[in-house]
Amino acid sequence: MIKEIENRRSIRKYKRHEISKEIIEDIIYSTTLAPSAKNRQPWKFIVYQGEEKSKLVDVMHQGIKSEKITHKLMPEWAFAIPDAENTVRVMEEAPCLIAVLNTNQKTPFDSIEDEKRIVEICDSLSIGAAIENMILTATSYGLGTLWIANTCFAYNELIDFIETDSQLTGIVAIGFANEAPAKRPRKPLTDIVEYR
Repeated sequence: MIKEIENRRSIRKYKRHEISKEIIEDIIYSTTLAPSAKNRQPWKFIVYQGEEKSKLVDVMHQGIKSEKITHKLMPEWAFAIPDAENTVRVMEEAPCLIAVLNTNQKTPFDSIEDEKRIVEICDSLSIGAAIENMILTATSYGLGTLWIANTCFAYNELIDFIETDSQLTGIVAIGFANEAPAKRPRKPLTDIVEYR
């Protein structure tokens, strides 16, 4: 698995080749093996391909267009909208998109009590571990992935389209890479580790 960790890259260009249902199910099965706080397993995955994927991408595009005008959801992050628009292009190219839901939480745009926030953080960490399993398993199959958080710019439109009141934590694009990005720089251990 160290090889997959070393080889994993964020892929933003994809070939049009479809991915078999067996591989997708194996990738999703790996998510169920992730640790989760209190074994809550707060995840649900919705796979989009073909026409349904195109509809999801269009909803994302329309939501970003609306946010670009209103700056209602993410006013302090308006500078990131061009990146979100590029994400739509990536989503169009990828043959498979997997929406990741936190079934124990609701919209992140509402205020919640402190204790519930702690639980939300624990669920988010659990889902992060599940997504890491997903993208490493995809890497082992020779596939590329992109962990997409720009869904925040089209959040309400996306959850309406998905027909859920669960929290949308993001989308993962999966497909055969049409690029080979170099390894991105990482902070040295001396900057991030402290021994006491």
